[in-house]
Amino acid sequence: MEYILDPGKIGAPLAELLNFLPSWVVYLFFAVLGAGLVIGFITVCLLIEMYAERKVIGRMQVRYGPNRVGWHGVLQPVADAIKIMTKESFVPTGADKFVFNLAPVISFAPAVAVFAVFPFTPSLVFADLNIGVLYFIAISSLGVIGCVMAGWSSNNKYSLLGAMRSVAQMVSYEVPLVLSLLGVLIIAGTMQMGKIVEGQTIPYIVLQPLGFLIYVIAAVSETGRSPFDLLEAESELVAGFHTEYSGMKFAVFYLAEYTHMLAVAVIGATIFLAGWQGPILPPWMWFIGKVAVMFFLFLWLRATLPRFRVDQLMGFGWKFLLPVALANVFVTALIVLLVSGQA
Repeated sequence: MEYILDPGKIGAPLAELLNFLPSWVVYLFFAVLGAGLVIGFITVCLLIEMYAERKVIGRMQVRYGPNRVGWHGVLQPVADAIKIMTKESFVPTGADKFVFNLAPVISFAPAVAVFAVFPFTPSLVFADLNIGVLYFIAISSLGVIGCVMAGWSSNNKYSLLGAMRSVAQMVSYEVPLVLSLLGVLIIAGTMQMGKIVEGQTIPYIVLQPLGFLIYVIAAVSETGRSPFDLLEAESELVAGFHTEYSGMKFAVFYLAEYTHMLAVAVIGATIFLAGWQGPILPPWMWFIGKVAVMFFLFLWLRATLPRFRVDQLMGFGWKFLLPVALANVFVTALIVLLVSGQA
C-alpha cells in the first residue's frame, strides 16, 4: 500500500521520529492523515457542488438561483447546513431504531471509501491498488444496503416500496456500468488506476466513445439523478426510502447522493479523460478541471431532460443499454486481438 507521504521524503525530524515508533503507529498515522485529507477534499467539493448545481441549473432555466446569502448566494450551502442541523430528528413509532439510525451511515461510508484508490496527481494517491477498478465497483455497490435498511426499518410501506424500487434501479444499471468500464480495462490491460491514467497517451474517451456514453447514462441512474430519480418521485412514493428521515439523518442521505455523484465524476475523469494528464498546467488542476466537466455534464442532463416512467427506466436498462454494453465489450476485445496479432 502506498501512502500520500513517504517517511523518507517528509523531512529529517519527522523521519527520525517515525523510525523510533512501532510500525503499527506509523501505519495508523498515515491512515488517519489520508482519511482526514480525503474527508476534507470531499467536504469542500460537496459545498461547491451544492452551490454550483443550484446556480448553474438556475441559469439554464432562466432563473437567478441562490442570490441572498453572501456574494451571489455563495454562502447558501452554509445556511442550508445550519438550518438542517436545527431541525428535529425523530424515529417513527414501531421502527427498528438501531437499523434506522445505522442506514444513513451505511449509505454514506462506501461513497467516501472509494476515494482511497483515485490518483489525484502522479504522487498524490492513498492506495494505488492493482485491483483499483474492482475495488471501486465492489465498494460503490454497497450503497444498496443502506437503501434497503432505511426502507425496511422505517415501518412504512411506502418507504419499503421506495427501497425496493431503488434497489431494482441500482442493480439494473450496475451491470451496464461495469460493462462500460470493461472496454477500457481490455485496452489498458490493468485495473490499477495509476497505470490506466499513465497509459492514456490518447484519452480513452476517443477509443471508447460508446463506453463513455454508456457509463454516463448508467452513472446518472446509479446516483439517482434526473432523469432517473424515480427513487424520490414525490408524485408516487413521497420521497422514496428516506420518507421518514429528517434532520441530520436526512442530511447524511443527501450528502451521500452528492458524494456518489462526485465519485462517479472522478472515476469518469480518471478512466476516460486521462485523469491528471495534460500540458502546461499542474496535474492537480487538470484533474479538478476534468472532474468539473463531468459534474457539469450531470447538471446539464438534469436541467434538460424530463423524468422517465418506471417502465421506461427498467426497459431502457435491460433491453437497450445492456445489449449495447455487451456488444461494445465484444467488439473492443476483437479489435484488441486483431491489433495484437493474436487472433
